Amino acid sequence: MAEDNGNDNSRKEDRIIPINIDEEMRSAYIDYSMSVIVSRALPDVRDGLKPVHRRVLYGMLDLGLASNKPYKKSARIVGEVLGKYHPHGDTSVYDAMVRMAQDWSLRYPFVEGQGNYGSIDGDQPAAMRYTEARLQKVAEEMLADINKDTIDYQLNFDDSLEEPTVLPSKIPNLLVNGASGIAVGMATNMAPHNLTEVVEATLAYIDDRAIEISDLMKHIKGPDFPTGGIIYGYEGAKAAFETGRGRIVVRARAEIETYGSDRERIIVTEIPYQVNKSVMIERTAELIEEKKLEGISAIRDESNREGIRVVYEIKRDANALIVLNNLYKYTSLQTSFSVNNIALVHGRPMLLNLKDLIHYFVEHRHEVVIRRTKYELAEAEKRAHILEGLLIALDHLDEVIQLIRSSNTPEEARDGLMTKFGLSEIQARAILDMTLRRLTGLERDKIKDEYAELVKLIDELKGILADEGLRMQIIRDELNEVKDKFGDERKTEMVYSSAEMQTEDFIEDEDVVITISHEGYIKRTPLTEYRRQGRGGKGSLGSNSRDEDFIEHLLIASNHNYMLFFTEAGRCFWLRVFEIPEGTRTSKGRAIQNIINIPKEEKIKAFIKLLSLKDQEYLENNFIMMCTAKGTIKKTSLEAYSRPRANGINAININEGDTLLEAVLTTGSSEIVMALKSGRAIRFNESTVRPMGRTATGVRGIWIDDENPNDEVVGMISINDPSTTVLVVSEKGYGKRTDIDDYRVTNRGGKGVKTLSITEKTGNLVAIKGVTDSEDLMIINKSGIIIRIAISELRVMGRATQGVRLISLKDNDEIASVANVPQDEEEEKQEGAENGENTAEGEGNTDAPADDAPQA
Repeated sequence: MAEDNGNDNSRKEDRIIPINIDEEMRSAYIDYSMSVIVSRALPDVRDGLKPVHRRVLYGMLDLGLASNKPYKKSARIVGEVLGKYHPHGDTSVYDAMVRMAQDWSLRYPFVEGQGNYGSIDGDQPAAMRYTEARLQKVAEEMLADINKDTIDYQLNFDDSLEEPTVLPSKIPNLLVNGASGIAVGMATNMAPHNLTEVVEATLAYIDDRAIEISDLMKHIKGPDFPTGGIIYGYEGAKAAFETGRGRIVVRARAEIETYGSDRERIIVTEIPYQVNKSVMIERTAELIEEKKLEGISAIRDESNREGIRVVYEIKRDANALIVLNNLYKYTSLQTSFSVNNIALVHGRPMLLNLKDLIHYFVEHRHEVVIRRTKYELAEAEKRAHILEGLLIALDHLDEVIQLIRSSNTPEEARDGLMTKFGLSEIQARAILDMTLRRLTGLERDKIKDEYAELVKLIDELKGILADEGLRMQIIRDELNEVKDKFGDERKTEMVYSSAEMQTEDFIEDEDVVITISHEGYIKRTPLTEYRRQGRGGKGSLGSNSRDEDFIEHLLIASNHNYMLFFTEAGRCFWLRVFEIPEGTRTSKGRAIQNIINIPKEEKIKAFIKLLSLKDQEYLENNFIMMCTAKGTIKKTSLEAYSRPRANGINAININEGDTLLEAVLTTGSSEIVMALKSGRAIRFNESTVRPMGRTATGVRGIWIDDENPNDEVVGMISINDPSTTVLVVSEKGYGKRTDIDDYRVTNRGGKGVKTLSITEKTGNLVAIKGVTDSEDLMIINKSGIIIRIAISELRVMGRATQGVRLISLKDNDEIASVANVPQDEEEEKQEGAENGENTAEGEGNTDAPADDAPQA
């Protein structure tokens, strides 16, 4: 007996497995935490839903609760979801369904509730046996095409049914409705956004996958909460969009109203998201009793089904604005929403910025479109296969009938049809199942028409599968359809906080001279620092740059303008004028590469001053015209350059051996004049050049003679004002003005006409400008000397003459750059005296310019 007990004990010891409790606890806790993260607390990046919400929507679809069908009791829905998919208690299912029906909880509710679904005051909803529900129309878009093999399914908790792992989701739901949840070791808190804005940002991403987050933010201004309110400050939203984390300050919408003779009250009509109104009012009353809030005589909640209205009566001796600021400071009239964009990406939690969220949604929709198309193609091919068999039977009707009548069994008839006509088993069965009415002429025509339609559909579906562009267009069309159906205006307003005053608000919008040196140094200097001198004067020192460097470009702009910079390789960069470092007339400036991200090997060749990048009418009605040294010209809408990027964009495709020379802003009906180094110029209407995309090369603007391969374009001007005259300057200091009408209008691509008589004395042409009497001329030579001349001093003369000497050069100095600038009225008083001291011999003899002009 004792021996038996011993054997029994040894068998028990064999069944005991020693386990390290530390390792077991660690393993069990990791399993538990992963279950919470993946199966409970975090939303999927693709459809923006947590498992319980997905199961509720799918369960309601199972019950046929479409938006146009009768409501069903909430208890029936909860029982369906609980019994089939979500074994975590009826409360969790009902609470999730209730939240999806509350228009103060979700920006776009998915459930249409009937009965008491709670209130913004924190009132609990009625028990599930009293309330009813069905799907909203917007929820049907989440479930659309779910039966077309668009998503993967998984087994439910007892392996008896299958449930979807994700919904097809035509709507970018994670951005639109947001999400919140606390997992183990991590949490998510994602803000809702406006559907119209999210769709427009998604379309912008589809158009340009390299789009910057700052460009997406032009479409999505910030969160859009269902309860409205005001987002106070842009920085929090900007940080959330760029990094996935940010703190957004939300204020109630409040107005100060005067009533009676001199009494004031504060009226609150919208409160911050997720704030309990009744608790907020109770807490405010407590603060008043505790004397922490002063100046309020009474609080009334006048809210009704029309909306929120909370009234704060202000005492006679109190300042309503100070009281309101204290309410923001001490009560829930101002709260913060801490964004933490954590969602499941391929089953793993990730922190996502705005572009990531849009990217994963578009990726999901792309997969849905591919799978749906494959499913529809397979179904169409199945049906077409059957119709092919029926058409064969109709073409050999007598033989088919004879074969069927002579067969003893259906199987024999089926085999006979397959053998005689080369049909498949499916086709043979379809022929045997065909009713006699299908043999009538009308029914036969219907079969033929259906087959023709199917063949057309199959071709379309195959085309979609072969072309990603078509698939993306389908996604675009479906998103636009969703926007048209459910898009609405923003509820939440966004305003700058006091700490976010824009930089330009502190900068005077004065005119400045922007200079860029040959070595790439840039600066801005107040225009008033340059004094005017007479024609032929010595000039004043404009930049104390190194011997091998010289001022190459000069431009006049105001501090608040935008600047577009174009490099010789055809790339475009943006800069606000006030962001250009300020310098004196004699300072060198700062290297452009240290301000904007221009490759070191590229030089700035052209720049354009823009008034605004936000005025849509301005962007649509203006164009950028570019020309290259080899005579190519290109026109592109200004709209294509309205979205700045840190690394620039390609503005024009430059052929090998060519460089970008000039870029000008045009109106669409401007006249263009291009000039060659050899002294020829061409005039043509801008309308002869059609607008092209940013990456196009352009068309020929002026013909360069093959016999003079060193000839090249020196400049291009845009003429809008008929009073504008054409000014040309040669490298040895000669120049002249000519009436624009002296240049006849021709087609682009011609050889042009003479614009300056080129001689050894004048040197080659170096510049062409469009000028008026109300401007001054600034000439810069390579040694850094600048001279300023009133344009009105230069009389208009013939097109074929060699002009007059504008500046006297010594040694081998040459003119480097020419610019026309506005006149400075404050210097008009000095003009007479300076002209008397510096003016050279008059302009009467254009063929014999003054030789006694002072030397520079």
